[in-house]
Amino acid sequence: MFREITEARVNDLHCRYDEESGLQSIIAIHSTRRGPALGGCRIIPYNSSEEAVTDAIRLAKGMSYKAALAGLNLGGGKAVIMEPPQPYDRQRLFSAFGRFVEELNGRYITAMDSGTSVSDMDTINSQTRHVTCTSNSGNPAPHTAEGVFYGIQASLKAHPELADNLKGMRIAVQGLGNVGYALCQRLHQEGAKLFVSDIDDSKVSQCERAFKAVGVDTGDIHKTPCEIFSPCGLGGTLSEQTIGELQCAAVAGSANNQLLTPECGYTLYKKGVLYAPDYLINAGGLIFVAMSHQRRTEQELSRRVEAIHPTLLEIFRREQQSGEPSNIIADHMAEAILFDNSPDQLSA
Repeated sequence: MFREITEARVNDLHCRYDEESGLQSIIAIHSTRRGPALGGCRIIPYNSSEEAVTDAIRLAKGMSYKAALAGLNLGGGKAVIMEPPQPYDRQRLFSAFGRFVEELNGRYITAMDSGTSVSDMDTINSQTRHVTCTSNSGNPAPHTAEGVFYGIQASLKAHPELADNLKGMRIAVQGLGNVGYALCQRLHQEGAKLFVSDIDDSKVSQCERAFKAVGVDTGDIHKTPCEIFSPCGLGGTLSEQTIGELQCAAVAGSANNQLLTPECGYTLYKKGVLYAPDYLINAGGLIFVAMSHQRRTEQELSRRVEAIHPTLLEIFRREQQSGEPSNIIADHMAEAILFDNSPDQLSA
């Protein structure tokens, strides 16, 4: 555990067990140098506490880097809840989690993530004010999808063999949750040809009807010949094996931690596949959450989400000049902001 904390440069890790509700939760706070740590709370059936700790640490680091590149005065954190065996009292569970958040005195602000809902955030809000994505603030998914849309546009523009236009472009979307479906809707409006997959067949059927998409088996979607492969489900989909099977020009999707290991970024680069770093391209949701919590205007929200496009173009430019893969360049840019106390100049 301490090795993982050291390698990720995580500030602190908090664990809570509540016997009455069955809560087993971990909150990882990566950094608070630029402001309180903001990041979602996910609840999934982890196989072990070690797996939950690793997930919290990796996700918290990604949130710090995401906030830094988005220009937000926030740090990064993440909460995970090990889902108890069914049945359990969900309201009691999230009330206990809300008390856990409150005890951190504002160092961590929680929000929606995988497995959690607006109603869960409302339950947390009954115990602490350090929460967003409540019924008073709204769903971040459409804004995440909008940021990915701008990232796909930047990927097309940066690739020398692709047209700077979505019309007729083949895009394979892996995962049709709130973000994946909203992204398909946006891409369909621009005339893209969609290939989709999800473990839920009804979601695939819905996209086939609504967007004239082509359904693909979940084990084959990454092999689909296309211009853009867009992972929008859980992380770790880009391994040495799956990268070898890609038939796309670029990878641009909303999933967190898409690269199974950092070295996979080099493999993509050597293969000639542009990679949009996940914590940059999927930052629209975090920007929405931050702007809502800070009561900022719709105009500022839109401006910051649109800024994903030029930031990604700059990363691709540096990749072409330096020969370093985009994920390493993005890390260096974020680390310059987070740790060196000398914000990186994107125009340099």
